[in-house]
Amino acid sequence: MATARSHRVFPAFWLAANTGKRRSELLGLRWGDVDLESSRLGVNRSLVSVAYELHDSPGKTRSSRRSVDLDARTVEVLRAWRHERRAEAGRPIGEEDRVVAHPDGEPIHPDSFSQTFNRLVASAGVPRLWLHGLRHTHASLMLKERVPIRVVSERLGHATPGFTMATYQHVLPGMQADAARLFAGLITSTGFNSVQGSVEGLSAP
Repeated sequence: MATARSHRVFPAFWLAANTGKRRSELLGLRWGDVDLESSRLGVNRSLVSVAYELHDSPGKTRSSRRSVDLDARTVEVLRAWRHERRAEAGRPIGEEDRVVAHPDGEPIHPDSFSQTFNRLVASAGVPRLWLHGLRHTHASLMLKERVPIRVVSERLGHATPGFTMATYQHVLPGMQADAARLFAGLITSTGFNSVQGSVEGLSAP
């Protein structure tokens, strides 16, 4: 993010990292889908490439069409980005304008968007990361912080929490260990001696 900060479409990469949105959802997003006052955006459409031609498409499933809450910093980034878009376009930005677009308002091709991200990763000198990795990182960090899996699933637009669990099962063993330590701490805080006495009483003749 530090390396991407000076790039024109930095807000798009920031939004990807902080919401877990798919590439197609980012590029399909329009300002009418964004409610900065309520700190929320709607995911209602996607921009897809078919034989390298661009097409707007509704979300592929009902769960893909969803509402995503935004943190305060992301709202600030989007406010600043809308101001910059207005300045470079030389006109007010309407609800049908794309959030992520070329200066003339034309859509950015998904392949070009990914290639830009790849170049930024290479120049940052960090381990190789694909654009979709921002989505996986968003989900993994939330799960590690014990955000309920249903919430993570809804945020990502997965069909079911079960799909989320299967996709991120590599994160769950660490969560299980954290849960065990948390529970042990709760038991200890209630008075280990009294608990121990109860257990010994259960095993007494």
